[in-house]
Amino acid sequence: MTALHTFLTTPLLGTSTWLWLVFVTIVVGLLVLDLGVLHREDREIEMRESLLLYSGYFSVGVLFGVWVWYELGSQSALEFYTGFLVEQSLSMDNVFVMAMIFSFFAIPRRYQHRVLFWGILGVVVLRAIMIGVGAALVQNFEWVLYIFGAFLLFTGVKMALSKEDSHPDLANNPVLRFVRRHMRVTDQIHGKHFFVQLTPPGQTKALRYATPLFLALVLIELADLVFAVDSVPAIFAITQDPFIVYTSNIFAILGLRSLYFALAALMHRFVYLKYALALVLIFIGCKIFYHGLVGKVPALLSLGVTFGLLFGGVVLSLFKTRRDPVPPEGVVEGTTMDERPPAQVDGKKAPGVTETGG
Repeated sequence: MTALHTFLTTPLLGTSTWLWLVFVTIVVGLLVLDLGVLHREDREIEMRESLLLYSGYFSVGVLFGVWVWYELGSQSALEFYTGFLVEQSLSMDNVFVMAMIFSFFAIPRRYQHRVLFWGILGVVVLRAIMIGVGAALVQNFEWVLYIFGAFLLFTGVKMALSKEDSHPDLANNPVLRFVRRHMRVTDQIHGKHFFVQLTPPGQTKALRYATPLFLALVLIELADLVFAVDSVPAIFAITQDPFIVYTSNIFAILGLRSLYFALAALMHRFVYLKYALALVLIFIGCKIFYHGLVGKVPALLSLGVTFGLLFGGVVLSLFKTRRDPVPPEGVVEGTTMDERPPAQVDGKKAPGVTETGG
């Protein structure tokens, strides 16, 4: 018992190991419940279910913050909630990019949740690496925070002054071109599989091919990595505690992925959210310099300003666009694949195909 107690109370990145184990247990439990119970069968996620899923993930995140308050104090809890809110807000643009990716590869709606779910596992690992590196830099070189602050100020001003967002050229994406050059890829959807065994014409040996689901997963992971370049410095500007930074990131991402199916259809309504996010980035960047020159900004004030800016941007956007027409379904949700011949979608076998899991 003494050895176990010593292990559980040993600090890991500044926080007791048992706190990390509780967090990991909660996240693993949520993922198992999501894929193993609620979505064991591939099906379309309707808006109502998407909102219910988000409510569940959001509630778990809020309760986790209450637990952080009890274990680590009010300061840590307020920093967690601020990071939780900022990460969800900064990742909103990622929803639009994910919708574009699904549309580009014509991924049917019933398989989109599967791609997003496995994408979460990659996010958990990538964010851990980025936050670990960021924590090491901040701990050993405190002046790195001022670089983060300047970067956030630059990003916020650039976002506020930019005009219409340009759509990424997915067809010429260098990562996608690299994958196509170095892997065998099929343009057909083979059910829920990321990889299938295909027998090329004139051959007897089946070869392993990646499907559009795998390509979509790769680009979604890449998009998250790009967006993390903004969000991770923003969280470090709020707190330098790796436990608070990482847990707020992961809980926010879990909730956002579940909200995707409702949010993708409403993204055209959030016309002023970009400017609210720009102001949040500018505020957080200024906080770093204010802390160095004057003193620390109270965590409650920081949370209040962040929430006020984002809430104002959302309310103003919804009011401004209340009479705007709804875009046709499938434009950003990726349902065009359903119009293809049955042999190319929903797991129907094309000639010479032997499907395997993946």
